Amino acid sequence: MTRKKVLVLGGNFGGLTAALTVKHELHGDVDVTVVSAADHFLFNPSLIWVPFGKRRPQDITFPLAPTFAEHDVRFVHGEATELDLAARRVSTTAGPEDYDYLVIATGYRNNFQAVPGLGPDGNASTITTLEDAVHAGEAWRRLLRDPGDVVVGATQGAGCFGAAYEFLFNTSYQLRKAGLKDKVKLTYITSEPFLGHFGIGGLPHGESLLGMFLRKEGIEPVIGVAMDHVDDGRVVLADGRAVDFSFAMVVPPFVGQEVIAKATEIADDKGYVKVRDTYQTHTHDEVYAVGIAAAVAVPWQTPTPVGIPKTGFPTEQQAHVAGMNIAAQIRGEQPGLHKEFGEIPAVCVMDAGNNGVLILADRMLPPRKHGVLIPGPQNHTMKLGFEKYFLWKMRGGHVTLP
Repeated sequence: MTRKKVLVLGGNFGGLTAALTVKHELHGDVDVTVVSAADHFLFNPSLIWVPFGKRRPQDITFPLAPTFAEHDVRFVHGEATELDLAARRVSTTAGPEDYDYLVIATGYRNNFQAVPGLGPDGNASTITTLEDAVHAGEAWRRLLRDPGDVVVGATQGAGCFGAAYEFLFNTSYQLRKAGLKDKVKLTYITSEPFLGHFGIGGLPHGESLLGMFLRKEGIEPVIGVAMDHVDDGRVVLADGRAVDFSFAMVVPPFVGQEVIAKATEIADDKGYVKVRDTYQTHTHDEVYAVGIAAAVAVPWQTPTPVGIPKTGFPTEQQAHVAGMNIAAQIRGEQPGLHKEFGEIPAVCVMDAGNNGVLILADRMLPPRKHGVLIPGPQNHTMKLGFEKYFLWKMRGGHVTLP
């Protein structure tokens, strides 16, 4: 028999994990190729620290090629441009790639069009990519030279509320360190129906805990609102209210990559891939999607739309399921692992400068049996340690470790 070809699009949390899971599960007896538009792995959770100068790009990235080479995975630095599902071929900027099995782990794009005035040439910063976080640092340093009011927010449809909260509390901490806390008004604008919703429906006592944090830090919340547009120095809300700022960081909604959106047989209207609980697409058993690229149904309606956070832990879990199921198919077996996104445990360490909150729940989405938020300064230390551990783990390709 000829060796099977597994093609993985994307090289970050989901792509790296899926590629090496297949390779390890089959003891190397498979040809795995990773095509990635980025040639470095990025530890996204640390982007919250980049604007404040607490992390440099080289602190939270590493080159992908040596890691894949060490594990006999072919790495192609290029961007997928077209999926031909019938021919099992992907066109890329580095040439065509054929496959027997395909894993889509292409992540997200910022949907700046959701709110006019956002974007690289807009009136507010964001931290959702490395380049964005670096530019946010430039705006932050201008604020320190000429202080004024600050807005941190997450728009309607956004799902990355954890990063918004982390940046909010880190902002408060950094303003205090700079001696500006009493001179700057700090406002949090969110589409969440209540504080601590996080896009996962909230957890017991979460609203009261987050409310306590905001009161302690003197942060004014504006809850359950949509943003109409962002002017130079002013966020205008859908209800007509406006909040002035000298510095603003706004988390936008995400959408899938354009190449995936064009594959309408498998993608929804946001460019995410519709998958089963095996992470196979509904129409092609040989095509998988994991992480942010995989569509997740929002199990509720809120007055202002909120998205669901597709963070690193569930992405890793999905990638393991996909990798193990592909290995089973190559062995001539049926994919035996099943794990709905909502069934994956929620594990998150939220940093707050010199404090933090540990978020644990038995399921990402309701109904849950258990859920808890544990505040305390130990969580800041825990996140620092986890960053170092995870970068070591992924650089070494130790994807079987927790």
